[in-house]
Amino acid sequence: MTDEPRLSAQEMIERLAPTLSRATRIRAVTALLAGVAGVVFVGTLWWSEPGPLPGRTHVAFGLFTVICLAWAAYGGWLLTRKVALFATDRVVAAWIGLVASLATTAAVVFVAAQRGAGVGLPLGAGLLIVAVASALVVRSHARRAALLRRLRELTGRDER
Repeated sequence: MTDEPRLSAQEMIERLAPTLSRATRIRAVTALLAGVAGVVFVGTLWWSEPGPLPGRTHVAFGLFTVICLAWAAYGGWLLTRKVALFATDRVVAAWIGLVASLATTAAVVFVAAQRGAGVGLPLGAGLLIVAVASALVVRSHARRAALLRRLRELTGRDER
C-alpha cells in the first residue's frame, strides 16, 4: 500500500477530463469576442453620434452596451473555469438571453409607442423571442438538475 491519499470518484473524473470541452471553449471564445465586438461597435456608434441625443437614445445605447458586456463577462468567466460546471454555464447563458430579450422587447415597444406606430408587431415578435428564451431557461435548469442527480448517484455528493 502507498501513503497517497485516496481520491474520490469526482476527483478522478476531474483529473482525467479536460477542464473545458472543445465545444465549450468555442462557445466561451465566441461569447467573449461577440460581447467585446458589440461593446466596441455600440460604444463607437454612441460616441460618434452628432449633436445632442434624446434621453431614450442614451438609454438604448446603454442597454445594448450592458447586454454586450454581460456576454463578454460570461465568455471570460467560462474560459477561467477549472472545475466541472454541471451545466451552470448553460443556466447563466439562458438567463442572460432572457433578460436581454425582455429588455430589448420593452425598449422596442416603448419606442414604437412613443412614435405612434403600432405596438402589435414589435410586441408579438418580442414575446416570441421571450418565449424561446424562457424555454431555454427551463431546459437549462432541468439539464443541470439531471446532472446533479446523476452526480449524487455516482458519488454520494452534492455539487452546488
